[in-house]
Amino acid sequence: MSTTTVQPPAEPAAPHRVSAGGIGPGQLLASVPEACRKLDPRVMAKNPVMFVVEVGAVLTTLSAVKDPSVFAWVITAWLWLTTVFANLAEAVAEGRGKAQADTLRRTRTDTVARRLTDWRPGATGVAEQEVAAATLTLGDHVVVEAGQVVPGDGDVVEGVASVDESAITGESAPVIRESGGDRSAVTGGTKVLSDRIVVKITSRPGETFIDRMIALVEGAARQKTPNEIALNILLASLTVVFLIAVVTLQPFAIFAGAGQSIVVLAALVVALIPTTIGALLSAIGIAGMDRLVQRNVLAMSGRAVEAAGDVNTLLLDKTGTITLGNRQAAQFLPVGAVGDGELAAAAHLSSLADETPEGRSIVVLAQERYGVRGDGSADGGEFVPFTAQTRMSGVDLPSADGGRQVRKGAAASVAAWVAEHGGATGTQVTDIVARVSAAGGTPLVVAERRGGTARVLGVIHLKDVVKPGMRERFDELRRMGIKTVMITGDNPLTAKAIAEEAGVDDFLAEATPEDKMALIKKEQEGGKLVAMTGDGTNDAPALAQADVGVAMNTGTSAAKEAGNMVDLDSDPTKLIEIVEIGKQLLITRGALTTFSIANDVAKYFAIIPAMFASAYPGLDRLNVMGLHSPASAITSAIIFNALIIVVLIPLALRGVRYRPASAAALLNRNIWVYGAGGLVLPFAGIKLIDLVVQFIPGLR
Repeated sequence: MSTTTVQPPAEPAAPHRVSAGGIGPGQLLASVPEACRKLDPRVMAKNPVMFVVEVGAVLTTLSAVKDPSVFAWVITAWLWLTTVFANLAEAVAEGRGKAQADTLRRTRTDTVARRLTDWRPGATGVAEQEVAAATLTLGDHVVVEAGQVVPGDGDVVEGVASVDESAITGESAPVIRESGGDRSAVTGGTKVLSDRIVVKITSRPGETFIDRMIALVEGAARQKTPNEIALNILLASLTVVFLIAVVTLQPFAIFAGAGQSIVVLAALVVALIPTTIGALLSAIGIAGMDRLVQRNVLAMSGRAVEAAGDVNTLLLDKTGTITLGNRQAAQFLPVGAVGDGELAAAAHLSSLADETPEGRSIVVLAQERYGVRGDGSADGGEFVPFTAQTRMSGVDLPSADGGRQVRKGAAASVAAWVAEHGGATGTQVTDIVARVSAAGGTPLVVAERRGGTARVLGVIHLKDVVKPGMRERFDELRRMGIKTVMITGDNPLTAKAIAEEAGVDDFLAEATPEDKMALIKKEQEGGKLVAMTGDGTNDAPALAQADVGVAMNTGTSAAKEAGNMVDLDSDPTKLIEIVEIGKQLLITRGALTTFSIANDVAKYFAIIPAMFASAYPGLDRLNVMGLHSPASAITSAIIFNALIIVVLIPLALRGVRYRPASAAALLNRNIWVYGAGGLVLPFAGIKLIDLVVQFIPGLR
């Protein structure tokens, strides 16, 4: 194993932003009934800030009934509207989730399962029993054939089949599921398109993947995150402080001869407490998970989404994430007196039966660049398949001079085969292998044996191609202060070359599951949060240890159980997007909190002078907005307080537009855009409302 820090030069990054669709007036109107149902005090009590507003609305209603006036009824109406508008934000967010849940429910059918009794690997003639899918229990084995629906979540333990997962992922292209690998997991409700598989059920009724998805997107399983809980405690504390301040203010007001009615006191409390962020906080959290669902990522908890926004280190597999995954033959490098054509012909011959992407690329390169074609020389020969033990493939050909053997494979394996048959590799081959590895390629050595002695013909340079745009993505992450680590099983030289080309900060070469776990723990010991992706059973310990563990939907059940997110598209690069969505959630919460606190300042300047200007004329100097009268000033502040919630609902649900930047830059942006905006906008808004309400009789 080797770890080396790479410092690639910075390059200009292409613009990349995370955002989500907005909402229309129709969605707001459709959510009004649900917002009204949430006025139940048992529901409102979960949000202390808005519960105080509701209590204030009840008190002003009683006061308006006892001592009716235009002012009292206007304030009462807008306090009730404030509570409804606050519930509206959450109702719209939950409505989106319920719509997605309804779509998922339609994928569930009353499937009949073909349960196998006493199934064992390799057994034939096992008895079948038709049962309802809902009666399947953990550990049952079922057989599913082409055209049938998978009755429950499980792992393929026998066979291979093409499966339609469009009901879950939205992707129409079928996927391959097979036993014995990292692509063995199947989901209940998906459809087998070809062949026959035996599935071991890994979930209980009511606990399937679709059941969990429905619960999560509906919000029923959503728990408040640590940061959200802490902010709720802060808002509740501020509410209690301002409530006590208003209650104790009344005796002083009476002493000064400026005693206030319950309507004015309730209005003052609502103006003082942070109603804006209190109304939108829950919706921000729900919308964050919704943005992940829109991108086919299932977060098992809001904590995981929030942790993604605070991630310091990203662990990314090289193959399929940073590189395209299919290594391609790029060059034939002959040694000694061997010609290019001779090497190409031998490489072509040894790859004819190699159905791997690498093998096919060797055949294509030999045909296109050197014109090599099948000449019948392989007729009657015996092909030698690649195995993990020999790490070689090739062909044994009969000939008049005692036979010819051609081998292609890993440098060490072919060198050992050559030595076994009386040949020597030579320093030239060693140098070429080192040069290809240092360039980030994979060297395959080609050798042949004619008669008694084997010799090396040359080296095939396989190149692992870095995906387009990866360097720009990593540059963005670096500007966010996130360290990227590439995980690979390649040797250190190859890993270093790919890391430099891709622009990652660090790499872990020849990585084992234990190495991944050790690296995660080392990063976490330094107080950092770590995110990683995985799909195999051997990735499960590391996924469980990581703060954000994203399991691939194509992976094993063990991996999906260990992670706290599942990517339904099984796209490892989506981890980068998940981090951006998490950061957008935190930025949105911070921006609206800043705005909420700042916009309360204008309300102070509106209500405090209106309350005490008659007793203390000098306070009229604080009426910097030149509001028409005490009644119109208080009314304008309360109306603005309610309307600003509606105005900010789309922003809370869509999220503040995210641009990669450092924490300091994001803080400055929050202060200047949302702090200054929250300070200026209310002054203008309250003044405009005052220009209208001053013409209402009873508010002049």
